[in-house]
Amino acid sequence: MLSEFDLIKRYFKRDRPAAPGSRTVLGIGDDCALLAPTPGKLLAVSSDMLVEDRHFFAGADPFLLGHKSLAVNLSDLAAMGAAPLGFTLALALPGADPAWLDGFSRGLFALADEHGCELVGGDTTRGPLNVCITIFGEVAPGRALRRDGARPGDDIWISGTLGDARLALAACRDEAGIDRAALDAAHGALAARRLHAPTPRVALGRLLAEGALARAALDISDGLVGDLGHILAASRVGAVLDVDALPAGPALARQPRALRRRFTAAGGDDYELCFTAPVAGRDAVLAAGAACATPVTRVGRIAAQPGLALVDADGAPLDLGLRGWDHFA
Repeated sequence: MLSEFDLIKRYFKRDRPAAPGSRTVLGIGDDCALLAPTPGKLLAVSSDMLVEDRHFFAGADPFLLGHKSLAVNLSDLAAMGAAPLGFTLALALPGADPAWLDGFSRGLFALADEHGCELVGGDTTRGPLNVCITIFGEVAPGRALRRDGARPGDDIWISGTLGDARLALAACRDEAGIDRAALDAAHGALAARRLHAPTPRVALGRLLAEGALARAALDISDGLVGDLGHILAASRVGAVLDVDALPAGPALARQPRALRRRFTAAGGDDYELCFTAPVAGRDAVLAAGAACATPVTRVGRIAAQPGLALVDADGAPLDLGLRGWDHFA
């Protein structure tokens, strides 16, 4: 039977030299971790919690869950244009299952190593399965991508594609309106990958921040319509969003137009970046996307009048009755 400390030592404490450029002075094993941010940089901190049967299905693949648990936190750093430094992990487990812990830790560390982000501490306890990560990053003063910087006339941009994660969830729930013939095994697997293993856009966020290319940004976790609303509220502006310009994922692109519109505009679990930028910076934004192999698409504009107007490809108003995800609604 694994004790709490045996569990940490076996699956989460890594006995190896610090990676080149590491800012960790002291990691797992003491009462606190010690980080040494680059002089002159600001510390960016974010936390996300994933709860079984709320954020992921019971019996979820532990490797993919380890990936997603860190990915959603890295996505928050990406939205601020911050470089990852390290993270802590608080983990509640119903029991110490070696096979589960092995898969979870491998998925977690595979993504952590990809981004040079070290696990520096945390806690474990017995209880319903719950994963909580707090992540630390750094960004230069005056370069953080905030929600309150959008200006009338700005373009609205989206990274990557939207809606495949929501399509995968709809398929799991056997929701109505899905073209099952179009959602074959290959495209079902593509959609499931977006739901269970999102790609945090850290490189793009850093380029947008370091080049002062974007004025406002956030990551899309609860659906574009709801999340864009946070930028509009913080910046005290409005927006016109071309729903038909929203880039649908390859699986969703095969579905009926009504479903594409709903899932791209308000699907959730996309973990792409939504950002605003001056019209004069269009070429620079496209170049930043190309430099990090991340497609970017212009999908609307910021308006002076408050409110969010949804339009089709011809500019005609759409009344889709959409809103973002709210855990307590």
